[in-house]
Amino acid sequence: MCLMQIFPLFRALGANGLLIEYEDMFPYEGHLRLLRAKHAYSPSEIKEILHQATLNELEVIPLVQTFGHMEFVLKHEALAHLREVALFPNTLNPHKAESLALVGAMIDQVMALHPGARWLHIGCDEVYYLGEGEDSRQWLQQEPNTRAELCLSYMEAVASHVQAQHPTTTPLVWDDMLRDIPEDQLSASRVPQLVEPVLWDYGADLDVHSKALLMEKYRKSGFSWLWAASAFKGATGASQALTPIEHHLRNHMQWLQVAGSVPADTLQGIVLTGWQRYDHFSVLCELLPVGIPSLAVCLQVLLHGGFAENVKARVENFLGTSSLEATDFRSERAGSFPGSDILNLITQVSLHLCSSVDALLERDRYVTGWFSPYHRRRKFIHPVMIQHIQPQAHSLLARWSVLVGELEAALQRVFYPDAVEEWLEENVRPSLRRLQALLQDLGEAAGPRPDSGQDP
Repeated sequence: MCLMQIFPLFRALGANGLLIEYEDMFPYEGHLRLLRAKHAYSPSEIKEILHQATLNELEVIPLVQTFGHMEFVLKHEALAHLREVALFPNTLNPHKAESLALVGAMIDQVMALHPGARWLHIGCDEVYYLGEGEDSRQWLQQEPNTRAELCLSYMEAVASHVQAQHPTTTPLVWDDMLRDIPEDQLSASRVPQLVEPVLWDYGADLDVHSKALLMEKYRKSGFSWLWAASAFKGATGASQALTPIEHHLRNHMQWLQVAGSVPADTLQGIVLTGWQRYDHFSVLCELLPVGIPSLAVCLQVLLHGGFAENVKARVENFLGTSSLEATDFRSERAGSFPGSDILNLITQVSLHLCSSVDALLERDRYVTGWFSPYHRRRKFIHPVMIQHIQPQAHSLLARWSVLVGELEAALQRVFYPDAVEEWLEENVRPSLRRLQALLQDLGEAAGPRPDSGQDP
């Protein structure tokens, strides 16, 4: 499965656009080349992605973080002096001219490969520690400077660069840094004339009334258009392996209520976010193939205004599955969509690998009674107990080794080697190592022991 294989599915399910956050996967050039990841896309690959998106009537909106979530930039020693707080690589110092020059260069390189893009998302969410850097502290000591004004002035500067250099492109921003800024302060700034905010909430219990009031505040502040952002995967755990469809279904049902409670011309669109990491330094959460059933449910819910039985049947038909239950994705019922083989294997691993190893090591009466950690450290076991434990451990290890081999091969067909290595190291190998260590200890305990003349 590659992106081009799933674009037709996205379109068939109801999507009409793609918001792509490249981060370090963008092929930055010149002095920005150090931002590239090892397996960054080439310019020709990005052009092919855009071509395939156009063929499938998917409008691409690139996303460039320009304020918060700048770890992929500020982790580099050569750029660390641009951090808001020296210790933390997440937030850019908004006072330095070099900061604005840096994000301006990033924007221009991204836009050069996205000519004609109607929107550019400039991020600006979760600008943690803003105002806590030394430059900011000094600035805030001067009346009437405030943290809100600092945020707005920087957003305005970045958006003004977009307007000046790419006049047919409108910047989008995540809205969380704007939520607590009073309406009159928003109105007094140029930000409402320059950007369109994207209100995000990924919870299964979002407050519909409060969200509608927030939209009303933004409209009164001068924003012409608003966007919403939900989540079809991610958002439920930094190391989540399987996507809880019910959580994301509820999130979208509530966004439908929000949309129905505001004037029809309020919302420009909704972004169904699919996180791959919580931030640049966190582990992988659900892989895209695992999240596709949830994406299908969420898109169809938005398209049809709910999740009645006929909508559920449409989703199952699109995916080639007879059930959307998580436990049914571990068999031939997993579906026929691109990546369904990966979903099948990951479901088996996630639901049963760790639990089956725990059952042997922590609840099997022969292991807990005759080969406890105390016994294992001393390589001491009643010989007859080896006959009870060893065959079980060998069988379990052999069974999982075969399945993990299939999963590794399936992942390698889709993901870069470092992503495959990371996912297996996080989700598979610890359990296999526990089995291997048990068998090694059994082997050593079964061997000849020097008689110490002491009991264990």
